[in-house]
Amino acid sequence: MIAALVINLETSIDRLDFQQKQLARLHIPMQRLPAFQSAELSIAEYESQANGWERKLRVAELACFLSHKAAWKFVLDTDKPWLILEDDAFLAKNVNLILPELLDKQKNFDIDYVTLETRNRRKWIGKKSYHLVSDYQMRRLYQDRSGAAAYVLFPSGARKLLSKAQNSSPALADAFLCRSYELNAWQIYPAAAIQLDQCINYGVDQNHFFTSTISPSDSLKPSANGVCDYLGFKMRRIVAQCRMGWRQLSVYNLADRSMIPIIKSDFEV
Repeated sequence: MIAALVINLETSIDRLDFQQKQLARLHIPMQRLPAFQSAELSIAEYESQANGWERKLRVAELACFLSHKAAWKFVLDTDKPWLILEDDAFLAKNVNLILPELLDKQKNFDIDYVTLETRNRRKWIGKKSYHLVSDYQMRRLYQDRSGAAAYVLFPSGARKLLSKAQNSSPALADAFLCRSYELNAWQIYPAAAIQLDQCINYGVDQNHFFTSTISPSDSLKPSANGVCDYLGFKMRRIVAQCRMGWRQLSVYNLADRSMIPIIKSDFEV
């Protein structure tokens, strides 16, 4: 069984309780990974890392990225795959059956990364599907758009992500993952996870409402430090969009641009 590594702030006790109960119900072993706290960043550390993406990162966004980076290192250090979860990830009831199948498939497909998630945005996924369990399949993921709440990372993928992180600046965690084209990435189809804030979009009933740990207290985007930084943000945005466009053109014959559905009944507790 692939165990779950749950990224969780020390103060988010209610979220940890939610994950412990959910994973116990699914019989998935769990380990908590302390999330990087914004307060741990000095002003100098923040400024040195927050200005290399397409806009200036909020302090909490940088902390989120550093938390995922710590999870990647954990995967590499333990030398085994883990189901990496943000602590508001809501899992379908068949996830515990899907995980062993991914272990089996990895032998033949050299899988680096598998996302279980959908966030109500279209993705470029392979036309060919590979059966896992029940109505769930695995399809090649060529272009994601958002989401870092629930993914399986193999040591080979962790090595690639850490190498990229060493040679590039921090970004939004999901954007960093989505644009890591060096990954042999796959999508569970239909999706087997959503974040709790997406339940309303998919008509899923749930009783847990958590305040975002990233946006409310610092919802205003921080301003660029000056004209040079502002122009740098704009240039990196243009380059990223061009790379994304080229990626989509290069896989046009291999992939479909699709919304990833869920099986609503599989999220009923």
